[in-house]
Amino acid sequence: MRIISGTAPGALRLAGHGPDLSPDARRRLKWMDYYQTHRRNAALTCRYFGISRQTFYRWRRRYHPGRLASLEERPRRPRRVRRPTWTPELARAVQGLREAYPRWGKDKLTPLLREAGWLVSTSMVGRILSQLRKHGVLLEPPRAGVAVRRPRPPRPYAVRKPRTYQAKLPGDIVQVDTLDLRPLPGVVLKHYTARDVISRWDVVEVHTRATAATAAGFLDAIQTRMPFPVRAIQVDGGSEFQAQFETECQRRQIRLFVLPPRSPKLNGCVERAQRTHTEEFYEVWDLDWTVAALNRQLLAWEEVYNTVRPHQALGYRTPKQFLRDLAHASRE
Repeated sequence: MRIISGTAPGALRLAGHGPDLSPDARRRLKWMDYYQTHRRNAALTCRYFGISRQTFYRWRRRYHPGRLASLEERPRRPRRVRRPTWTPELARAVQGLREAYPRWGKDKLTPLLREAGWLVSTSMVGRILSQLRKHGVLLEPPRAGVAVRRPRPPRPYAVRKPRTYQAKLPGDIVQVDTLDLRPLPGVVLKHYTARDVISRWDVVEVHTRATAATAAGFLDAIQTRMPFPVRAIQVDGGSEFQAQFETECQRRQIRLFVLPPRSPKLNGCVERAQRTHTEEFYEVWDLDWTVAALNRQLLAWEEVYNTVRPHQALGYRTPKQFLRDLAHASRE
């Protein structure tokens, strides 16, 4: 008999008359052959193939050299399968209720069955429903496709921000948002914040209402008090940033980007600014809650915020210092 050096016994049987083993079984056969040809060293075998000893010994106990199929997975089906304990009458009762109320599950059907005199558990009703579906007796009703939300009207000018559009200079993107203020019983004010995402320069203003007209008027403050041209504004889908506000942006040739629904994180810069203004201005300053007086105080706070307060995001410079350093670097 000719022996081929380095060839495992199991591999010889496979090359000759071995059964049609699955890839998993062939891999396990390599474990056993390596184990046999390396002095039955289980630790070495497990390290070589990267398997646990528990796995190796489980298959080692199953392995029969004369029957390679012993390395195949065994059926996982229990030997004793649970038999249905409900009667055909109960199954028909469940089916009848489900057909009458197609969207109700086992939790809702169980109390109705008990009221009808059936002694049944919720889990049993669930198993009956599963068996009815499996046998094709219980058919789910087709969906009618009724629209439950009104489609959003198309925006005449605002668009989603293109992926290729990136803010590189001050004024490339100014995020605008509103904040609801309720300082006193019966007093409701709307705070507007505009933040440039590059320089962190903020413009703030307060109004009695958040409407498209007041938002359009806020554009005057943005363009007047930001020390650079504003090329694009980014807002959420609020009604105050539609209609007149959108028309005014188009007239001023300012690009208007609107966020997708339920995505305030995309306006994260101005959202963080709202928190800062709340904590460092509204919660600290002694304020007069009339609109005219409050806007005068906001102007003073805006000056502090842009020219005195160091910003961590700007390397503890103020927005004014950041713009000055940026202008100096561009001249060099």
